[in-house]
Amino acid sequence: MGQITEIQVGKIEEPEAAQEITPRVTSRRPQTGKKRWKKILLLAVVAVVLIGLVIFGIVWSKRGVVTVQTGKVVPQDLTSIVTANGQIQPPQEKRANVNAEGFGQITAIYVKEGDAVKKGQVLLRTDNVQQSAEVDVQQAALGSAQADVQGLEAGVNSADANLKSAQADALTAEANFNKAKDDYARGQQLLKDQLIAQEVFDQRRNAYEVALSSVKASQAHVAQAQSQYQASLVRATDVRNKTIYPAPLTGIVTSLPVHVGENVVPGIQNQVGSVLFQVSDLSVITAQVNVDETDIVNIKLGQPADVAIDAVQNKTFKGKVTEIGQSAISPTTGVASGQSGAASEEAKDFKVVITLDDPPPGMRPGLSATAKITTATRPNALTIPIQALTIWTRRELEEASKPESAKAATLQAPTLTAKEKEKQKEEVQGVFALEKDRVKFMPVKTGIMGTTDMEILEGVKPGDTIVTGSYQALRTLKSGTKVKVDNTPIGPAPGTGK
Repeated sequence: MGQITEIQVGKIEEPEAAQEITPRVTSRRPQTGKKRWKKILLLAVVAVVLIGLVIFGIVWSKRGVVTVQTGKVVPQDLTSIVTANGQIQPPQEKRANVNAEGFGQITAIYVKEGDAVKKGQVLLRTDNVQQSAEVDVQQAALGSAQADVQGLEAGVNSADANLKSAQADALTAEANFNKAKDDYARGQQLLKDQLIAQEVFDQRRNAYEVALSSVKASQAHVAQAQSQYQASLVRATDVRNKTIYPAPLTGIVTSLPVHVGENVVPGIQNQVGSVLFQVSDLSVITAQVNVDETDIVNIKLGQPADVAIDAVQNKTFKGKVTEIGQSAISPTTGVASGQSGAASEEAKDFKVVITLDDPPPGMRPGLSATAKITTATRPNALTIPIQALTIWTRRELEEASKPESAKAATLQAPTLTAKEKEKQKEEVQGVFALEKDRVKFMPVKTGIMGTTDMEILEGVKPGDTIVTGSYQALRTLKSGTKVKVDNTPIGPAPGTGK
């Protein structure tokens, strides 16, 4: 029991010692935690301030900086091309539309669309019963008139014989008269005979004049009868012939929109008659395209062109410009502006004809075609990308180059004259050239324009760096603007296909 008592005392003393030590330890721990928390908070505040200062410094340093893309002024071969759409057609002189020339019903069609025909070959007929009857009547009348003419001709022959006799007698009388006149000078004794000779001569001369008048009257009557009946026959024959429609040229029937039994009508005033058929000579093929009014000034006869035909895939055909329209046509109606009574504000096109050098077989009028006409070429031309060219008015350039103080003073400047105002509206084209980290507007003189590049004649030198984009940046730049160059290609991310 004694041993047990000692053990229990030992256990009781151990907690008491612990109680004495524990209060001293717990009184120091809260002070250490506060210090650590303050240090952490202080470091966080310092870090935030430093990061803010860095960001502010970066933003401040980039204040007013515009990000742009740049390119070089480079020499290269340049070709100016005008693209226009249209249709395949034979030349105008190689095709003909045949229209109805009279009222009637189609009684016969001897060909079908696509047939080859020769000039003069009868292709179509309309009802001609009345017209043929009228021709028969006129032929009979002409036959009767010709019989009358034969009788008149007999009278003419008789009168002509009398005329010749009268002429012979007149010549004889005149000879006698002349002889009598000569004898008169020889003596007074022949005076009586001379008077008798004069009387005979006058009678024979009167007979001659009467015969001559009779012959002329007979001839006039014959001519009048022939003309009258012949004119009637020609008119009747012409009316009948207008029911027969031959091919106007050798070629192919490229259109036949009518059928047997259909009634046709002739043209009235400015309206054409019923279209019966079209014949085209397809030995020569052209592409008739519509060129925009802004490009037509660059089109010249003889310029080369590449023509693509939708019906012939993956192939182009060479050709040359052979005709340029002088009147604008509406791209929606296809009618020349001069033929339209009302003025139109829509854009105008001009017809341009390109003759193909070696057209493919099987061409048909109306096939869609696209022509690329080469209007100019420049070997080793000084070029810039088209998008780098900007256009400013003189007023905009002047305002952009002035400091803010000068702009305020401008408001108080005296009013400009009309001529000065007009000059300030003048447009100036140019590029922004890069000089270190700033840009400068450089006016330029341009030449021909290719698909993506433009020729520069004056204003920049080979190797100069110019701003090529973006569009928004080009519209906000002005001389002296600080820029940052970023020529990172814009496109799908590598390996993503997006």
